[in-house]
Amino acid sequence: MIALAGIESCKTLAEFLVNLIPGGVVFGLVEGDTFVWVKASDSFTVDFIKVGNKLNADTTTMQAIREKKVLTQNIPRTVYGKRISVVSIPVINDKDEAVGAFSLVFPKLHPVAAAFGDFAPILAEMFHEGSFLYMSDLAKIAYIQPSKKFDMPSISVGYELSEEDIAYQAIKSKQPMMVEVDGSKFGVPLTITNYPLFDEDNGEVVATLGIVTPKKTAVTLREMSSNLGDSLTGIAAAIQQLAASATEIHSNEGALNSNIKEIINISEEINEVSAFIKEIADETKMLGLNAAIEAARAGDAGRGFGVVAEEIRKLSAQSKSTVPKIQQLTNAIKQKVNEASDRSNRSLDASQGQAAASEEIAASIEEISSMSEELSKIAKNL
Repeated sequence: MIALAGIESCKTLAEFLVNLIPGGVVFGLVEGDTFVWVKASDSFTVDFIKVGNKLNADTTTMQAIREKKVLTQNIPRTVYGKRISVVSIPVINDKDEAVGAFSLVFPKLHPVAAAFGDFAPILAEMFHEGSFLYMSDLAKIAYIQPSKKFDMPSISVGYELSEEDIAYQAIKSKQPMMVEVDGSKFGVPLTITNYPLFDEDNGEVVATLGIVTPKKTAVTLREMSSNLGDSLTGIAAAIQQLAASATEIHSNEGALNSNIKEIINISEEINEVSAFIKEIADETKMLGLNAAIEAARAGDAGRGFGVVAEEIRKLSAQSKSTVPKIQQLTNAIKQKVNEASDRSNRSLDASQGQAAASEEIAASIEEISSMSEELSKIAKNL
């Protein structure tokens, strides 16, 4: 309690301390039930505490006067529009009567709000692209802290929360909220995170802490990853088609090589037939010669047989002369076929190598695609 004679000293001390107390304070002197002197700091006031205003009987101050003891009470936001703590000290006269009270009114700040000015400037600069920190009460923005790299000029102290704001949603849900916003609203893509802050006494939501971080780099990485993924998908499809074509070419070359071998075998058979024709021609020539000799011995009776023998010799000579041409053509075919076979074998080896290379490229594309997916995941976590 304070003696009435010491009130002037208390007022003088209050004048000195009013702007030194962090968060602000309002000092008030009550005589009877009326404020007769008030001193408020520059950063904190309570509209009701004014000289001439009367107190209701159920207030903390009037209760302290009646009970002649120091009382402290936390008053919710619904009474004066802000959370406050009131300390009422009875003023006692020479007759030991309580004639008034000396009151101290402090803003009741959440610990995070009390420390905001200390940690926010440091935290705001700890993000690669900068950040914007803010705190709200249940109705409006109370504190802001932009970084050097990033600011939100449209959000200022006193900004009233709407149903669209994530802080409003966090208050209503009593749960942390996070949302990603595209660049259409604020010019750059953002991630906004907001945490509800609870009263230490009753567990009710009394404020929120929010942080806004630009996501330009992450979005760029995500778009690059998506484009890379689309490109790789197209390339992989083309490679798979190329591999399928190479496999088909390889199969066709194998079939062609088998056909060429069959042609070579047929050429060998033609040569064998040509040799057989030559033998027949030689035998026919001998038969024709013998027939001519026998016709000569027979004289006029064998003259017709001699004509036949002569025709046989001519036919034998023609057949024999044809055999070298057949052999020459067959050998030419065989030579060309052998050349084609060599080319086919080389093409077969090349197509086989192409198919193997295509498979390796496809495997590499799959690995790059996997890396692209990992890059996308990293971008989402930035």
